[in-house]
Amino acid sequence: MARVRLSVAERREELLRAAIEQIEARGVAAVRIADVAAALGVSNALVLYHFSTKERLVAAAFAYAAEGDLAHLRKLLGRRTTALRRLRAAVRWYAPTGQAKGWRLWIEGWAVALREPALREVSRDLDRQWKAAITEVLAEGVAAGEFTCPDPAGAALRLTALLDGLAVQLTSYPGAVARSRAQEWVDDALARELGLDRRALTERDR
Repeated sequence: MARVRLSVAERREELLRAAIEQIEARGVAAVRIADVAAALGVSNALVLYHFSTKERLVAAAFAYAAEGDLAHLRKLLGRRTTALRRLRAAVRWYAPTGQAKGWRLWIEGWAVALREPALREVSRDLDRQWKAAITEVLAEGVAAGEFTCPDPAGAALRLTALLDGLAVQLTSYPGAVARSRAQEWVDDALARELGLDRRALTERDR
């Protein structure tokens, strides 16, 4: 059966999705242009036509993954409900104990970003936008009198650092921390940042 002819934008998106899958399966260092091409049944030349080098393909793939994560985060934080409910939903989704996928991809990305400026900028931008979104909702909750948080920006940074660190432990060292224990730590941290008892946090979120 002949392949359906795709637009340039559709073809790029198809290549980026395939690149993400190959990076997750093989790692950034081992993945090749040929692997992405083979996964889609296209030529190496087609991949190179759109991205010219493996480095550009990898950076674009991570940017694509970041855009997807941020779109879902904004969807959670944009719901018409209390700031507390939105924060709880976002933190639970982002946490490595939740439904967010791709932690192995991002851990790979962090390692490569130490040496690749383009990927470092993608990772930094995702981190910056995540913290800004959480900071904004924290400030909204304070203004609405839902909870106290003297330093929303600092709280967003501390929560992000905890979630990223737990992701490394749960993804890289299976069994090092029980998922249920990690979730308790996340709930404890969120409650502490909001000046709430953890039980009260759970009750208010119902």
